[in-house]
Amino acid sequence: MTVSPLPLANAQNLPAEAAALLARLADADPAVRRIALFELADLEDPALLPAFVAALREDPAPDVRREAAAVLAAWEDDDVVEALCAALLDADDDVRAAAAQSLSELKEPSSGHVLHRWAARPEPFVRRSVLRGLRELRFAQAFEPALHALPDASADVRIEAVAVLGWLKDARALAPLAALAAGDAHADVRRAAVGALGFALPSDPTIVDALLAALRDDAWQVREEAATTLGKLRATSASEPLIAALDDAYWQVRLRAVRALGQLRDAQAASAVAALLSHTISNLRKEAALALGELGSRDALPALQAALEDRDPDVRKAIRIAIGQIEGATQ
Repeated sequence: MTVSPLPLANAQNLPAEAAALLARLADADPAVRRIALFELADLEDPALLPAFVAALREDPAPDVRREAAAVLAAWEDDDVVEALCAALLDADDDVRAAAAQSLSELKEPSSGHVLHRWAARPEPFVRRSVLRGLRELRFAQAFEPALHALPDASADVRIEAVAVLGWLKDARALAPLAALAAGDAHADVRRAAVGALGFALPSDPTIVDALLAALRDDAWQVREEAATTLGKLRATSASEPLIAALDDAYWQVRLRAVRALGQLRDAQAASAVAALLSHTISNLRKEAALALGELGSRDALPALQAALEDRDPDVRKAIRIAIGQIEGATQ
């Protein structure tokens, strides 16, 4: 099989090393072409971008196209982003995955306008990958496609849409996110929506009520995320439900709940938190000690002092810190 040389208008101006490698991109052996792409990428010469894009679009070997997709992660050029988006439709699963990974590594908000054009594609994998690429760009125009994707039939697409809205922190998304947190059929979507509500105001009763409902969700992962978000918001009305969550069947939920109670600074939670100092799980004992330090209640000092000989050095350190915080605050 003969492979046509890849077009490069200014090839005559390239160093000899690059020219030799470009010639290898026409080799009949796909392994040779793939290694040539890898070595060309090491030159970090933007003049080579057309060769990488052409390899991604045109090379008959999936391994070469996959390598081109990976190489292009280092470049943020409109033609590159367009080619990577097009590669999401590649016939080969590994090529599509490599293109999606490269799109997820974009950092320049200016890349958002290219991704935006692909956000409404009918293929779930394309929609998910494009939304994932938009997630960290904070590209304001991503709001509408992300909002539109919240009722998508694919849970993976809904999760990425939620992530975009969480990064944008646009208050218009709060009500739809709260509805998703309460009503989506997929636990991973509910969990993502609960986490995305972390930019709400703690005085917003609709959001706090949605988070309190999530604290009672059937899936422990959702309850865990709800406790975390309530702590971030410092929603004081959540104190009693969080105290109740200290008895959750899953220690992961209890850990997040005790951490959240420390963030709420509600001294009335001190006795419930102090009871965890004798828990069998050392991480819970440590978090309980740290939370007691934040709560600052002198009533917790006897329990902390009694636990000073804990068998875990990290727990003992947390207890000493807590005692110092409480005594320092009350002197």
